Amino acid sequence: MNIHEYQAKELLAKFGIAIPKGIPALSVDEAVAAAKQLPGPLYVVKSQIHAGGRGKGTFKELPEGAKGGVRLAKTLEEVEAHAKDMLGNTLVTIQTGDAGKQVNRLLITDGVDIGKEYYLSMLVDRTSGRVAMIASTEGGMSIEDVAHDSPEKIATITIDPAEGFMPHHGRALAFGLKLKGDLNKQAQVLGKQLYDAFMALDCEMIEINPLAESDGKLLVLDTKMSFDSNALYRHPDVVALRDETEEDPAEIEASKYDLAYIKLDGDIGCMVNGAGLAMATMDIIKLNGMFPANFLDVGGGATTEKVTAAFKIILADPAVKGILVNIFGGIMKCDTIAEGIVAAAKEVNLSVPLVVRLEGTNVDLGKDILENSGLPIVSASDLGDAARKIVAEVKKVA
Repeated sequence: MNIHEYQAKELLAKFGIAIPKGIPALSVDEAVAAAKQLPGPLYVVKSQIHAGGRGKGTFKELPEGAKGGVRLAKTLEEVEAHAKDMLGNTLVTIQTGDAGKQVNRLLITDGVDIGKEYYLSMLVDRTSGRVAMIASTEGGMSIEDVAHDSPEKIATITIDPAEGFMPHHGRALAFGLKLKGDLNKQAQVLGKQLYDAFMALDCEMIEINPLAESDGKLLVLDTKMSFDSNALYRHPDVVALRDETEEDPAEIEASKYDLAYIKLDGDIGCMVNGAGLAMATMDIIKLNGMFPANFLDVGGGATTEKVTAAFKIILADPAVKGILVNIFGGIMKCDTIAEGIVAAAKEVNLSVPLVVRLEGTNVDLGKDILENSGLPIVSASDLGDAARKIVAEVKKVA
């Protein structure tokens, strides 16, 4: 789960991390009122969407050459003008894709005199089973660009959760940022505070870019934060920060049934059990000349209700021209899948080609259910056969 910048800053501030004063706003009037509460005379008006690259982004509704989603303002009138430009309009960044995201919230922050910018993040290193803290002197830039062009400017400090954050980790962080004197000490303290926040909140990632040096202090100017969804039951306060307007409605619906669903740009819907099998199914669809419309893993213990919900979610996508169901029944029984397919197809009045490949537990029973359903379901013998058949069926309709 992701949250907005202003929410992440509020959480970090609870751990003693220095954050410039900022106030969220949902309207132009609120934006101006927020600016009046700040010292000034420099303000920053920041679009709040779940995507990076906002400053370099463009608004679909504004003329070419208009400023992006992060702007400086020297007067309250400029704050008002920027808020009018942003709220309700669609911001397109390198991370949103061409569709962009509508800006419904702003963050008005106090302007900061920046001496130097740094990069700092913390994430789970699945290879080592540890927490990785990544630091770079090249703040304000995409860390991917830094890694590509100047990998020597990135320092990675790994922390064993069983040991926790130790003084030597803090010293390594300060060394990686090439800080001296009091700033060196501040970086060591910041590293411990960030680690404490990361562990206490069950984060998957905290990214600070930039971390700025201003008037002898280290300040968090921008931050992103994401959480381990499996641990959210421990954090109702974090769950309350979820902004569903930033998420795909189909993915929200899928989460209600514990389905792993991600919308893609293709035209063949996929329903599979197991992430590896789902990836192979998407690959073989592409190999046969078409593209998957989604990733959907129903898991190993799905019920008929869960399968029905999955089917409805796929069919709700208007881009879907055909559906391929590929199930290997181990824990998941093929007859359960078949019952869910038949129930969903009847309920939504199936209007696109459907190819089903079943293998494993109760496969014969599952195939009998499909054959006797009275629905135009095409059966496949293996994955290659299934991919060829769904592509051929879709091309017939087209």
